[in-house]
Amino acid sequence: MATLEALQAKIQKLQEQADAIASQKSAAALESIRSLMVKHNLTTADIDAHLGHRKRGRPSLKSAGVQTKGEARYRDPKTGATWTGHGRAPAWIAGAKDRNKYLVSGAASQVTTSVPAGSAKSNGQPKGPQPAKYRHPETGATWSGRGPAPAWLAAEKDRNKFLIGGAKATGMNGVARKKLAAKKAARKSRA
Repeated sequence: MATLEALQAKIQKLQEQADAIASQKSAAALESIRSLMVKHNLTTADIDAHLGHRKRGRPSLKSAGVQTKGEARYRDPKTGATWTGHGRAPAWIAGAKDRNKYLVSGAASQVTTSVPAGSAKSNGQPKGPQPAKYRHPETGATWSGRGPAPAWLAAEKDRNKFLIGGAKATGMNGVARKKLAAKKAARKSRA
C-alpha cells in the first residue's frame, strides 16, 4: 500500500506538470495576441478606447468603491469566521442587534442602508398580511380588501353590508378625494 508521503509527492509532481502545461498554453496565447497586435499596428490603449465606446450603463459597484458579494464584510472575533452580508446571516451574527462591532476594518465606510431614512416615499400600501375588512355572513369567509375580490363579493355593488365592524370601505383615501375635487374645480374654472 502507498504511504501518505508517497501520495503527496505524486500529487506535487502532477501539480507541477499541470502548472507547466498551463504556462505553455498561456505563453502561446500571449504570443498569438502579440503577433496580431503587431500585424494590425494596435496598442493596449487602442483596445481600451475601443471597449470604452461599447461600455454603457452605470459603472460597476467595485469601481465605485462599493463592497461586492465576494468580499467579507463581517468577522466573528471568537472564531474568525466571515460573512459577506448577503444571504442568510450565520448564527454568530443573526441575533445581534448592532452588527457594527462585527465589521471588518475598511468595511465600515461601505456599509449603507439601501434607502436613507426619511427619504423613501410610501405609496400608502402596507406590506404583508392585512386584517380582514369583509366577512361573508353565511360562510364566515373573510377578505382583506387587497388583491382580487372573492367570488362571493366580486358581483356585489354595495360591499358595505359585508364590512366587519370598525373597518373602512376600500377606495380612495381622504387625500385622494381632496386632490380629485381640486382637479374637478380647476377644470370647471377653466371652462
